[in-house]
Amino acid sequence: MKKIIFIHVLIALFTTSLLVVSANGVSEAEILEYPEPNVTPLIAEDSLLYDRYYRVVTGNFSVFDNPNGEHIETLGSGFNYVTLSEPSQNGWSRIAPDRWLQDTELSEDVQISKFAGVLLPAEGLPYTMAWTLRHLRPSFTAGGEEYPENPYLYRYTRVNIYAEIELDGHRWYQIGVNQWVHQFDIAKFLPIERPESIETEKWISVDLYEQVLIAYEGSTPVFTTLVSSGLPQWSTNEGSFNIYARFSRTLMTGAYGQPDFYYLEEVPWTMYFDNDIALHGTYWHDGFGYRHSHGCVNMSITDAHWVYHWTDDMQDATVYVYSSDEYE
Repeated sequence: MKKIIFIHVLIALFTTSLLVVSANGVSEAEILEYPEPNVTPLIAEDSLLYDRYYRVVTGNFSVFDNPNGEHIETLGSGFNYVTLSEPSQNGWSRIAPDRWLQDTELSEDVQISKFAGVLLPAEGLPYTMAWTLRHLRPSFTAGGEEYPENPYLYRYTRVNIYAEIELDGHRWYQIGVNQWVHQFDIAKFLPIERPESIETEKWISVDLYEQVLIAYEGSTPVFTTLVSSGLPQWSTNEGSFNIYARFSRTLMTGAYGQPDFYYLEEVPWTMYFDNDIALHGTYWHDGFGYRHSHGCVNMSITDAHWVYHWTDDMQDATVYVYSSDEYE
């Protein structure tokens, strides 16, 4: 469960009007003046998402040197994904030169998340922007049940937060006319002042509480998106780090022989910043906004591609990991 505290330091340009108001919230007239966040979403291009085939290894992960050839190794079951550069051939799929799997051990093609973050306007945002984290209909009043006549909002819908009210130790946010959502149902974009530990002009913040990444140039946020950081048993470390290695595609594997064994081929747009913890693209889930990983900061492929190339001219960009609040 999340326990809310105020964020004390926000960039002045992006300071937003989160008001503690009456149960009715702000007026319809105010909302109609700025009905949705003025941001520019990245485009999720199929040519980037589907330039290879992604498959889950559902069997025992037995590798051969050729179709019907010599058995090389068995990696065993686990959280295992492979990529194919070409369709399967007569019941066999090539995952690398001289490495083949039987199609009976593979799933159908994995569907890739088309979620994408947004570019931010230079003039800032008059209200706090947030994403919905599940499909929902907002309540008519703070603390109420979902209201059937309110619009149905799909997960990842971007909304403004016009006002907030605290009820029974939790916050409710007004996102429209007679539209309220519980704090657990959204993730907020909350820029921070530039910490003294930041060493580079371009830097990246990762808020473990909101599960939101922000890219900055100097003190100005230029891009933001949802991420998935480490699960409690593999938490992402807080602190200031610098990107020290970058790979457009790389193998990630670990915990061999253990229940949490994983093998992930060709993880895209990877930027290591804290030992074996990295920012990277993710083709195996669409759970952004929630913790999900072994410690890495998962992004959609679209977002990781943008961050990777945004740092082309500053490949040691600082990554500042912190938490704006704490989980109970």
